[in-house]
Amino acid sequence: MRIGYISAPGRGETDRLMSETAATLEVEGFRLNGIVKVLQEHPEGSHHCDMDVRVLSDGRSIRITQSLGKESHVCRLNPEAIAEAVAAVDQTGGGKVDAFLLNKFGPEEAEGRGFRHAIADALEKGIPVLVGLGAGEATRKGFDAFVGDLAEEVPADADAMTSFLRG
Repeated sequence: MRIGYISAPGRGETDRLMSETAATLEVEGFRLNGIVKVLQEHPEGSHHCDMDVRVLSDGRSIRITQSLGKESHVCRLNPEAIAEAVAAVDQTGGGKVDAFLLNKFGPEEAEGRGFRHAIADALEKGIPVLVGLGAGEATRKGFDAFVGDLAEEVPADADAMTSFLRG
């Protein structure tokens, strides 16, 4: 069982590295499962809240945020969209997968929901797992409680990340 995590400094850097790592491995013929953030430009004046993820097993994009109106200054995850992304990832659980990536182990996972089952399933099958981990204390505590001392920190570097997943 191999699970690694990265936490890159700078806004959006972890997402960028996870997405680029997935793209590199896909070119090499790796069969991937999990999700990565769809990298996109945010137009001037936007709240930078729209977030789409790409399901690695089938390439579909899912918008996982919901609009709370023009005057809103907070981002909100859409629970139904998260459930759709989790279901899409779970559907691939039985197929042949070489690596599992999750753009962010977030509050849903820290609280026992989200992609936790998919991560555990991948680990049980001996599939290497790499997750992005934010700086939030509650999320970090949830991650540590979930994986114990199994996880290893992987340098926030594309070469180190691909090497970890290649085994």
